[in-house]
Amino acid sequence: MSDLLALAEQAARQAYSPHSKFQVGCALQTVAGKVYSGCNVENASYGLTICAERNAIFHAVADEGPLMKVARLAVICHGHEFPPCGACRQVIAEFALPDGKTEVTFLCHGKPVTRTIAELLPEAFIIPS
Repeated sequence: MSDLLALAEQAARQAYSPHSKFQVGCALQTVAGKVYSGCNVENASYGLTICAERNAIFHAVADEGPLMKVARLAVICHGHEFPPCGACRQVIAEFALPDGKTEVTFLCHGKPVTRTIAELLPEAFIIPS
């Protein structure tokens, strides 16, 4: 997962975060083996802000199509440590492996921590197919 953390770190450097000053980057690998990254892009109207995780996932969907699945994902924020926000957890769950097995890595006390999306969001809102 260190490869995705390094890519997430690079993506964080591209963040547009003049309001919060939180530079967040995300990198993910899909089941197809492709790697995508994204950064947060803020807006003065906070509701229009896009998180790094959603930026990366939407990029993957735009490239691979609506059946894209995230195998693993890493997120990092310069100067701060936290897992994905609730909105991002829900989006990750939408594109996760069956049974929520997609791995999500973030930093905690300076060390990488990996959880499945099912652990981070045990009761995701999923519409049955």
